[in-house]
Amino acid sequence: MNTDPHPLPVIDDELQLLSELVPLGSRHIVELGCGAAQLARRLLQQHPDSRVTGVEVDLRQLALNVAAPQAGLHFIAGVAQAIPLPDARFDLALMLKSLHHVPIECMSQALAEVGRVLRPGGFFYVSEPVYAGPLNDVIRLFNDEGTVRAAAQAAVDEALRSPRWEQLAERRFAVPVAFRDFADFEQRMMRPTYADHHLDEPTVDAVRAAFEPHLRADGARFIRPMHVRLLRRRG
Repeated sequence: MNTDPHPLPVIDDELQLLSELVPLGSRHIVELGCGAAQLARRLLQQHPDSRVTGVEVDLRQLALNVAAPQAGLHFIAGVAQAIPLPDARFDLALMLKSLHHVPIECMSQALAEVGRVLRPGGFFYVSEPVYAGPLNDVIRLFNDEGTVRAAAQAAVDEALRSPRWEQLAERRFAVPVAFRDFADFEQRMMRPTYADHHLDEPTVDAVRAAFEPHLRADGARFIRPMHVRLLRRRG
């Protein structure tokens, strides 16, 4: 039984929350660190009059994206701290679990770059995983992101102290995350194409031992807490 007096709302599809906070029709959107761009693809299915440019540093993932074209969706190689796009081009910028992957010393520059490519009045949606919960307890055994996740929030706080930005909304929620078995978890979380976690056999064994108590007949199911902040670029 959940004894938390203030449980987080569970959102299966973050596009639902994004659409509640920002009008998405007829928008020119950039997603930084887009990965497989799953949310962007669903967004364009619902809003075919919008356009999305996905910026991705992982060239292997970028090649997979380009090999699966979709109307209104364009991909380029790049990093958030040096966005290879013109000034004041976009109505909305997205960073979905990607700000904490920017090197800490480059986070402030990345947010400055977002401000540069947004039009005055444009929106900046930052969604970051919270450093808490059972899934995090497993992941931190091989990839402890406590420092970088805190730095990401601090970078947003720092940006808000400038006259360029104002915060319009802040939301905390949870998303369900499921894995078929440990092999599925290992492939998706421990050996992604964009990172090398320098895994050795003792580390893999320790992670397996922490993961397997969560396994049931239908796999392992977790709830990942998330923190969203919606900013607007002032004119």
